[in-house]
Amino acid sequence: MSVGLNYYIPGRKNKLHTHPGEDHIFVVMDGQATFYNKEHQPIVLNKGEGIMLPENHYYYFQSTGDKPLALFRVSAKKDNKPKVVRVDAEGNKRTEEENEFVVVDGAAIEGKFWELT
Repeated sequence: MSVGLNYYIPGRKNKLHTHPGEDHIFVVMDGQATFYNKEHQPIVLNKGEGIMLPENHYYYFQSTGDKPLALFRVSAKKDNKPKVVRVDAEGNKRTEEENEFVVVDGAAIEGKFWELT
């Protein structure tokens, strides 16, 4: 099992993908997230709301609020988990876990952080 707090600027989204052998739970700590399934049907989650996505469920999400999204994530790995950790809609596979802090949209801003209010 792994847990994390992800932070996304408004408008940021990821690609349609799935996680073989892992169930995922997301809880919006701040902001708003819109999750989409393979058919692009939306589910809007606001602060304090969550969603559980079972293994092999294709999804993507976007930070759709007017302020940054703080998203608490729990990944529960199953005994049958394959070496693949993520598969996108085109079949591209990632086989390594991301355990390091990664800045995708630029550099971290000194003195800026999210705080639970």
